[in-house]
Amino acid sequence: MLYLHLCEIYEKLEKTSKRLDKTEILSEFLNKLKKEKNKEIIYLLQGKVFPDYDSRELGISTQLVIKALEKSTGIRNEDIVKKWKKSGDLGDVAFDITKNKKQSTLFSKKLDAEKVFDNIKKLVEFTGKGTVDKKIGLISELLTSSSGIEAKYIIRTLLQDLRIGVGAGVMRDSIVWNCFGKENKEATTQVQEAYDKTTDFAKVFELACQGIKKLEHVELTPGKPVKVMLALKVKNIAEGFETAGKPCAIEFKYDGFRMLINKDEKGEIKIFTRRLENVTNQFPEVKDYVKKLVNAKTFILDSEAVGYDKNKKYMPFQDISQRIKRKYDIDKLAKELPIEINVFDILYYNGKNLLNSPFKERRKIIEKIIKQEKYKLKLSEQLITDNEEKTKKFFEKALADGQEGVMMKNLEGIYKPGARVGYMVKLKPSASELDLVIVKAESGTGKRGGWLTSFTVACRDEDKLLEIGKFSTGLKEKESEGVSFIELTKLIKPLIKSEKGREVEVKPKIVITVTYQEIQKSPSYSSGYALRFPRFKALREDMGIDDVASLSEVEKDYATQQSRKWEFKR
Repeated sequence: MLYLHLCEIYEKLEKTSKRLDKTEILSEFLNKLKKEKNKEIIYLLQGKVFPDYDSRELGISTQLVIKALEKSTGIRNEDIVKKWKKSGDLGDVAFDITKNKKQSTLFSKKLDAEKVFDNIKKLVEFTGKGTVDKKIGLISELLTSSSGIEAKYIIRTLLQDLRIGVGAGVMRDSIVWNCFGKENKEATTQVQEAYDKTTDFAKVFELACQGIKKLEHVELTPGKPVKVMLALKVKNIAEGFETAGKPCAIEFKYDGFRMLINKDEKGEIKIFTRRLENVTNQFPEVKDYVKKLVNAKTFILDSEAVGYDKNKKYMPFQDISQRIKRKYDIDKLAKELPIEINVFDILYYNGKNLLNSPFKERRKIIEKIIKQEKYKLKLSEQLITDNEEKTKKFFEKALADGQEGVMMKNLEGIYKPGARVGYMVKLKPSASELDLVIVKAESGTGKRGGWLTSFTVACRDEDKLLEIGKFSTGLKEKESEGVSFIELTKLIKPLIKSEKGREVEVKPKIVITVTYQEIQKSPSYSSGYALRFPRFKALREDMGIDDVASLSEVEKDYATQQSRKWEFKR
């Protein structure tokens, strides 16, 4: 397949913001991809070269891309930077400086999509001395053979900023439309479930091409991450019982981070976060706990890691979050910031997929195979009841223990990877907060000059991100005091897409928890809502865009808030 054909699809997708139009365009393109031997080219439609479960990153900086453009075009670094500052998109710059050589290169050597895919994929393999030069060489090889439009999308793919608005939902629907026809609810469910189990659209597309029966038999594979099941929010115990049923299991909602602990057929233990990152190396002690305390040949355990201090007092997530990203001084950090693993579910056990088994049966299995040891690995605290007063006391016990609240779980509920369903709900104290993603930031002035000090955040609506407010409070001025302006600035700078005056547009990668006084309707933001007095609470390095609050969640919180006001007035 010619890469130019793929770029023409990118252009069509970029020109429309309508989800149905994007789905139609992709669905038609998949007809061509069906004929290709390598279905992995589908990753390029989202600007990737690896499936979602593969946490390897290209790690290509804007400076490296500029050097590659300089080498392939002969245009000076300074001139490229000037054009970039003016346009805010290195892809557009690549198009502009490459288009003039179109006639001399396009027809002499046509670029193949698989060649682009392979060259980009090789970029992660280089390590040690000479790595930068090797990467520049591979990128320049592609750019030298590319037309303007091809250079534009090669650069955008390298910087993981494709700008065509194709999320997982559009990918899923395009596969359904192509293989099973429009408005096929059964096929949509099957494709979604297959993706949630495999987190690999190439695999899902390959199976879908063979028929719906192939999708029905997709199994879990220990050692590969799976999308975790997510909980709905409820405002009180009564609503929790109404959603989860009576009686139900009440469990602590731990103030930690999600861990999916896998043991495969070879006995290898792997640990993944809810955003599918492999963090096995960051938690060597967890592997030791599992080997000692879990008696099973193969499994996938769902759990929450909670930190504690030298006095065995549980710590908030923010105090231990640095362990997720740390890649050096691991053993030292494990001693300074120890964690306890609280296992609350099992998805796979000794060769058997347990997704469709009732929760009460899954709980019995983990009770059987886990030897509990406090401050190392244990079962989540649980109460089974239909009594609101007992649930209230258990809720208060969770808060006194330093946890966030409680989960309420349907005893007959199955495990739905990636879904927010009524089998599991969460209840927290009435303080208002949302998990949101940073999309813009603004530089400070005066003593905060050089830092980014004001941040625009967004919720999600399917594959779109909608702005909902701007915060500048809650961060510290000194790094030793907690998450600081300096730390957040360092995290954001590599993600800057464009600059306009003091404001920068940012790739939506950094998820944070924001507290607020109330939600107001507002035409100032694309969501139609604004947060009153938003304040930074926590940096959620364990979360991705899929974990960000949805617009429907915002609307529900707004409606609940309005009903409370009405009750107060009465």
